[in-house]
Amino acid sequence: MSVWITGDIHGNPVRLSTDNFYEQKEFSGNKDENIVIICGDFGLVWSRDKENKNEKYWLNWLESKPFTTVFVDGNHEGYTRLYQYPVKEWHGGKVHEIRPHVLHLMRGEVFTIEDKKFFVFGGASSHDIQDGILDYEDEDWREQARTLEKNGKYMYRVKGLSWWEQELQNEEEMKNGLDNLKKENNKVDYIITHSPSTSELYLMGGKGLYQSDILTNYLEDVKANTEYKRHFFGHMHCNKAINDKDICLYEQIIRIL
Repeated sequence: MSVWITGDIHGNPVRLSTDNFYEQKEFSGNKDENIVIICGDFGLVWSRDKENKNEKYWLNWLESKPFTTVFVDGNHEGYTRLYQYPVKEWHGGKVHEIRPHVLHLMRGEVFTIEDKKFFVFGGASSHDIQDGILDYEDEDWREQARTLEKNGKYMYRVKGLSWWEQELQNEEEMKNGLDNLKKENNKVDYIITHSPSTSELYLMGGKGLYQSDILTNYLEDVKANTEYKRHFFGHMHCNKAINDKDICLYEQIIRIL
């Protein structure tokens, strides 16, 4: 059994090819024996209405690999479609099944793998919306977008097309996370998120585009009240160990079990 973890892939999982992730050549034929965790911004459930050709190709490609791919959601996911996939139980927690071996780890769940406890909580604030959020349901949104771009404003997104309010958690998800941690006596081995906590954000130099919010504050409280060994997160597009326990991942793939 092995568990590996990496950062954002943004709809391009070529990082997990045998050329880059050569360790998979030694994996057995049992996909359940080897797991790769992606720390958010999976990006292969993005197209508004249905799987597009690119998504289908890469999702099938991942399904063909000798491991199970699991991911927490980031701020670059198509949440309307993501939440429509069937909910299954996997290693003691709830997942959305994108493919039999491509799974979305739902927020606030605790998974047990090889007697190790994994608390997961996806989501993050988009940091590229300074020029506004347009609405796909507004018939004039394309004209609004052209006007923004003519004025040199490109930091905008479109609700329901490239931005979803579900990128941040709701009360039910926060409660689910705290309740599940309580069941574990607030002790887990790993915390897996997309967003950093507030203190991690500032230790990473998060100013300007990256700001604290309700989610970073929630994660700060979770960490303060939970005994854990490692916290892995993405979002910041770099590989950096803040300290021995808190690690930001991007392109790097590391083995944790």
